[in-house]
Amino acid sequence: MSDLYWDPFDEAIDADPHGTWRRLRDEAPVYRNDRYDFWALSRFADVERASRDPATFSSSRGTVLEMMGGDLSATGQIIFMDPPEHTHLRALVSRAFTPRQMAKMETHVRTLCAELLDPLVAVDRFDYVQDFAAQVPSRMISQLVGVPEADREEQRHNIDEMFHLEPDVGMLNDRALNAQFRLHDYLSGLVERRRAEPADDLVSILCEAEVVDEDGGPRRLSTLEITNFALLLYGAGTETVMRLLGNAAVLLARHPDQRADLVANPDVIPNAVEELLRYEAPSPVQGRWTTTEVELHGTTIPVDSKVLLLTGSAGRDEREYPDADRFDVRRQMKHHASFGYGIHFCVGAALARLEGKVALEETLARFPNWQVDPAGVTRQHTSTVRGYSSVAIVPTAGARS
Repeated sequence: MSDLYWDPFDEAIDADPHGTWRRLRDEAPVYRNDRYDFWALSRFADVERASRDPATFSSSRGTVLEMMGGDLSATGQIIFMDPPEHTHLRALVSRAFTPRQMAKMETHVRTLCAELLDPLVAVDRFDYVQDFAAQVPSRMISQLVGVPEADREEQRHNIDEMFHLEPDVGMLNDRALNAQFRLHDYLSGLVERRRAEPADDLVSILCEAEVVDEDGGPRRLSTLEITNFALLLYGAGTETVMRLLGNAAVLLARHPDQRADLVANPDVIPNAVEELLRYEAPSPVQGRWTTTEVELHGTTIPVDSKVLLLTGSAGRDEREYPDADRFDVRRQMKHHASFGYGIHFCVGAALARLEGKVALEETLARFPNWQVDPAGVTRQHTSTVRGYSSVAIVPTAGARS
C-alpha cells in the first residue's frame, strides 16, 4: 500500500506541502482521498484544463471542501455560479475593476502604504503582516465596497475569524461561522443604507444594477444577493494580498540577493509579484463538482464527485516551469494558476497585482534589508488559504531611508 497521503486539513503537511504535492504530480496525478471523499488534480495542465471547463467541473456545489455538497448557485455568491447567471453578475462587478479605475486607485494605494510604513521606520521590530500587509488590502477593499473608515478594523477582524480552522470540521466551526454571521449582518445593513443613499462604491453599483430574470426580463438584485457577493469580495480581497505580502517578507529575507536586485531595479517588482504568486499560491486549493464522468491519466472520476484543483501544486509543476522549486524574481513565464482560469479568473486580480506592486515598492524604498524573527512567525492554516498571520521583521544595517 502506498504511503502517499494528502488532505487540506493536515497541519503538518500544510506547513510544507511541496514535497507531498510533487509526489502527487509524479505518482498520483488523479489522487483519491477516501477519508474526506474527494479527488485531487495536481499537475498544471490538468488544473488549467479543469478550470476552463465549468460545464464539467462545476462551482455550483461549493469550492471549499468542508462546504461542498448542496446546490449553492442561488446564494448570490459569484464564485458558486455557473453560466449564464455567473456571466450576468460578473459583467456588473467588472465595472469596479477596469484599467481606468485601477489607475485612479494607485495613488490611494501608495498614499496608504506611506501612511502605514513611515511610522515603522523608527522602530526596531514590527509585525509586517498585522502592521502593514493585512491593513493595505483590507482598507482598499473596504473603500471599494463602501465600508466607512470607522468600521473597517472591526470588519477586518471578522474576516480573520472567518478563516479559523478546527480539526475535522475545517471552517465549519462556531468561531468562524459567528464571524461570518457578524460580517453578513453588517453588510446587509450597508446594502440597505446604500439603497437609500447611494455613494461611489461597489455596493451602490450593485443596488442600481439590473440582471435578467428567469423569464428574460430585467430585475434588481436582492439585498441577500448583494450582501452575499460583497461578503465574498470583502473576504477574498483582503486575504489574497495579505498572504502574498506575508510570503514576500519571508521569501525576500531568505533570498537577500534577489531583494537587493528589486531595490536596485524597481521595474522588476511587477514580475516579482507574479513569481511570488506562482511560488507560494495564497489560495492553493479550489473545489469543483463533476457533472459527468471524467477519464484522466487512466483513472475514472465518477459523476457527482468532489474534485480539488491544487493551484499551489500547479505552480511548482516541473512540466510547466523549469527548475520550479527555485524562487527567481526575474523568471519569465507565460502564466500561473494562482488567480484561476476561465470564467472564474479572479475578478479582483488587477487590484491584487496593483496592491502587491505598490506595497513592495514602498516597503523596499524604506527597508532594503531585514531579517525575520522566527519567534514572531505564525502560519494561518485553512483548507483553502495558506500563508502567515504574523511575520515579525527586524530591519538591519542600512535598512532605513
